[in-house]
Amino acid sequence: MKKLIAKDLLKIKAVFFRPEEPFTWASGIKSPVYCDNRLTLSDIEVRNDVENGLAQVIKENYPEAEVLMGTSTAGIAHAAITAHILGLPMGYVRSGAKDHGRKNQIEGKLIPGQKVVVVEDLISTGGSVIEVVEILREAGAEVLGIASIFTYGMKKGLDRLAAANVKNISLTEFDVIAEAAAEEGYIRNEDIARLIAFRNNPSDESWIGESK
Repeated sequence: MKKLIAKDLLKIKAVFFRPEEPFTWASGIKSPVYCDNRLTLSDIEVRNDVENGLAQVIKENYPEAEVLMGTSTAGIAHAAITAHILGLPMGYVRSGAKDHGRKNQIEGKLIPGQKVVVVEDLISTGGSVIEVVEILREAGAEVLGIASIFTYGMKKGLDRLAAANVKNISLTEFDVIAEAAAEEGYIRNEDIARLIAFRNNPSDESWIGESK
């Protein structure tokens, strides 16, 4: 599955490598990779692979799941489609509480004690998804873990997930996509080491000048 999803994401340019012309993140960090998993929703074949993959991951790793909760906003559609496949209720967690009405931050019905799986599209440093987990826990949910499409596997993200005592299962990961990108001719084989160097330490830009 990891290789299939990796090739899917590369094909539709949901993940796009450009080691010679790095992208600049909002934080100022130079990155050789751009990721927009929202594009998976626009391609029927890839969308089917992703949603059926998420359903499989949840059935295999979180068989006790009673409700899916998407992250706002990118995880909402994936949570909805996957919940439909599994025949489960779903909801989502806002990035902040509404300033009107009931001022909800959790949308959809959540009963204290329910076993929840969080559906996320992308995990890098892990901060936003862990915030969602904590909001759900404060509301009385038993968060079984996270099901995500793609993870960078950055040390900061892995450490944060471990500290929050939350498991994440991703359909694919950075190393697999880098290898698939080389196999498919999107990047050169020698670029893989540069991409991994970025993943291991995003603040160190020495990889940019390598393999010219």
